[in-house]
Amino acid sequence: MDLLAGTGGPVRVAGRELDRGALFERASAVAAEVRGAGTVAVHATASLETVTAVVGGILAGVPVVPLPPDSGPDERAHILTDSGASLLLAARGTESGDGPPIVPVDDLPAGGSHARPDVPGDATALILYTSGTTGPPKGVLISRGAVAAGLDALAEAWAWTPDDVLVHGLPLFHVHGLVLGVLGPLRVGSPLVHTGRPRPEAYAAAARDDGGTLFFGVPTVWSRTAADPSAAEALRRARLLVSGSAPLPVPVFERLTELTGHRPVERYGMTETLITISARADGDRRPGYVGTPLPGVETRLVAENGALVPPDGETPGELHVRGPLLFKGYLNRPEATARSFAPDGWFRTGDIASVGADGWHRIVGRASTDLIKSGGYRIGAGEIENALLAHPDVREAAVVGTPHADLGEQVTAYVVAEGVGERQLIDFVAGRLSVHKRPRVVHLVDSLPRNAMGKVVKTRLGEG
Repeated sequence: MDLLAGTGGPVRVAGRELDRGALFERASAVAAEVRGAGTVAVHATASLETVTAVVGGILAGVPVVPLPPDSGPDERAHILTDSGASLLLAARGTESGDGPPIVPVDDLPAGGSHARPDVPGDATALILYTSGTTGPPKGVLISRGAVAAGLDALAEAWAWTPDDVLVHGLPLFHVHGLVLGVLGPLRVGSPLVHTGRPRPEAYAAAARDDGGTLFFGVPTVWSRTAADPSAAEALRRARLLVSGSAPLPVPVFERLTELTGHRPVERYGMTETLITISARADGDRRPGYVGTPLPGVETRLVAENGALVPPDGETPGELHVRGPLLFKGYLNRPEATARSFAPDGWFRTGDIASVGADGWHRIVGRASTDLIKSGGYRIGAGEIENALLAHPDVREAAVVGTPHADLGEQVTAYVVAEGVGERQLIDFVAGRLSVHKRPRVVHLVDSLPRNAMGKVVKTRLGEG
């Protein structure tokens, strides 16, 4: 099946641009070089070389493994060994280190046949490595059909057409930056402006100078944009601001709306599911909610005892999903694959959510870190984090459950703030939410540990 459109607008990454024809000529040279390989890795910097290499692998029908450029030696060795990559596609001058031979994609002669082999839809397109909280990362097998179904569903939900200009500066080794942010415009046919890094001033320049209409960002990007009124003002020219990869704090949602005139679109997904739930371009957008299931996607909430949770907008349960966007399994890990699915075939996301009668989903957090069981209550960390962020002196907040002799777990908050104390913040939350949801302990810290996508790494809270 054809995954990418052969025509469309140019691709620009960090100031360097290729028109669509030149991109496919260079990618065809890559395809000729790797055709027949079992799996190839790509040194996934924010560069045209990365885009060319990924497209070349897809044209050849060879599974592509994006390798984070900042991965340490142990992570790098694990990904390359576990995936069985026989080649590493990279820009000229990339150090080889230990691993497969490097193919400098910018040294390959452009041109040649654009013929595409007939690759079935269930063939693996990408192997994306998750960052799991325990053990080494697992390789997630994403089929060509899943990528196509996911991107087509998003194009419908966001009214995404070749007339749009997509702008973002996200890493090119995750679902958000690579699948949505590179393969998305290449499938839809829209131009792509990748800013190199997701700086508010770069987004503003793309809105003013490049006619950017569709902007992707993680909450950290949007928080920084909301703190830069001049950059935010430039985004009034846009059509849609999309936030994902982590919950967008309600105060940031409201501030962006005020400064840009746009209510951000939030969406939900995982490496294993791509994007399954989203607000729509022509519909409502509610702060703190991620929308309704995309076409072809079904969801349900399941309690710990296996019973279905009613869609009352309040009761939390583990979110299960099914649909054409799901992954094929974890590479070389049949037991882990089996554990991730319920006996009746639904994928267990491990995320806790509530769903209203109208189908709108609110993500509470991860079952492992964000569902706090305290004194017989089940408390979602996200609700408390949003309450803390509503305080004008709070910049960042993360909430977890910590052991408590009487309650089982107590609500513990880590907060970046100025001019406010622990007791004031505890009382502030107790005044906005049920008293049992107030933090028992608040740690005032200088910063929160985050990963490359801006998500707080809660297992590292309290370190140092």
